[in-house]
Amino acid sequence: MAREPLAAYQKFAFSHGGRTRDVYRRGEGPAVIVIHEVPGLHPLVLRFADRVAAAGMTVFCPSLFGTPGKPPSRGYALRSMLANICLRREFVVWAGDRSSPIVDWLRALAREAHAECGGRGVGAVGMCFTGGYALAMMTEPAVVAPVLSQPSMPAGPAGKAGAIDATPLEIACARDRFEAEDLSMIGLRFTSDRLVGDARFARYRREFGERFEAIELDDADAAPSFIPPHSVLTLHLRADGPSNAAEQRVIQFFRERTAAEAG
Repeated sequence: MAREPLAAYQKFAFSHGGRTRDVYRRGEGPAVIVIHEVPGLHPLVLRFADRVAAAGMTVFCPSLFGTPGKPPSRGYALRSMLANICLRREFVVWAGDRSSPIVDWLRALAREAHAECGGRGVGAVGMCFTGGYALAMMTEPAVVAPVLSQPSMPAGPAGKAGAIDATPLEIACARDRFEAEDLSMIGLRFTSDRLVGDARFARYRREFGERFEAIELDDADAAPSFIPPHSVLTLHLRADGPSNAAEQRVIQFFRERTAAEAG
């Protein structure tokens, strides 16, 4: 039963730079990379990916940690953090102005997905622990539609001060591409979320100005879950209201940015 949400997906292994990860693919059309949150590629992440695929795109869901298809829980999230994230050099947790080494593998996946699927480019969404990855991926020219859902890294004092998990070079590259190619980014959060404080979204606004589209939700917009309002597109997504509108805006953004040029 735990793997049932993956029944419609094709699994393949993708290797780059000495790293190999399984990737789950579904749909047709331009590519969107859905980078899961803690604790892993759980059914609610796949529910979002299903909706992106249904909107006419090919979703690529890499499994970076955790057990694919396993439902989320508080205990599973804690075990995933301790066993698979904090002790692995592929992920940066505490330091600001740095991106995680796994982002280079994700850039390569985006490059391959664009070559296979065509369109103007590739969309990418990170969630929670991986929330900032889509911004750091902008150094790959194939990535044209970055979405940062509850971007929670770096943790600790650096995060509270407004640090983000991207290098100055990656930030400058994204800023230049936004202007030169008329691109933009979306960030989503619940305003009460202590993992994504006001300082971090203020930093995005300061760095990217009008190219940063902020979608900020109240607690009343969140579906009930075992944790306080946090996971905009998964655990706390409601069937209607502002939360649902946020999901629809993200999918629309992907369609607009990745679709092939008319004519």
